[in-house]
Amino acid sequence: MKNIYLLVLLSNHLLFGQAFSFSSLKNGQLIKHRILMDDEYFVETQFMSSSNQFVKTIGGFYQKNGNDIIVNLEFNSNYSNDSLKNISISDSSGWEKISGVTLPLQGKWLMSGRVRGKTERRRDTNQPRKTMKILVDGYFQWIAFNTNTFSFMGTGGGSYTAENGIYKENIDYFSRDNKKVGISLSFSYLIKGQDWHHKGFSSKGDPLHEIWAFRNL
Repeated sequence: MKNIYLLVLLSNHLLFGQAFSFSSLKNGQLIKHRILMDDEYFVETQFMSSSNQFVKTIGGFYQKNGNDIIVNLEFNSNYSNDSLKNISISDSSGWEKISGVTLPLQGKWLMSGRVRGKTERRRDTNQPRKTMKILVDGYFQWIAFNTNTFSFMGTGGGSYTAENGIYKENIDYFSRDNKKVGISLSFSYLIKGQDWHHKGFSSKGDPLHEIWAFRNL
């Protein structure tokens, strides 16, 4: 099997903070493709809006090679079926740019700890087991994965706002529970150096105080 996955790309929009969308048909089902990119990282997710079903997600660091984009994947939710660890994206038209305005928190973040009471409990973000959140021009996605085993533990995403210390997520897809699609969650947020303190209640209603570290690599 060739590790080539042909996608459609507007190459002149390869700038930091770009979100795109296009649709495809599979077995009569309309699938929405959402792409979040910055100047080094690519994520593509497929989901069905009509039935709130998550389909798949892939992502990793990319380089441009002529008219192609070569992505070395860090995660692939369909890896057990297709064994893809890298993809090549062809340069052609077709994606619709959906980026909004650049908002606070733009970039890639790694879950780096939690606060219990007044105590911070940190985790090593250099370990292969990661939970990453990418935020691009009003869109977000979190992904839990292992870069060594290519295990995929879950993802969710949608649109977001961040204003006056309030961060709000509107969920468009959720691999673990599609009943959460359509709900909105609000959190308080605070930036401390390279850390994003994220406080509120999870989609299950559990209180949380998470620390996310800005991902430089």
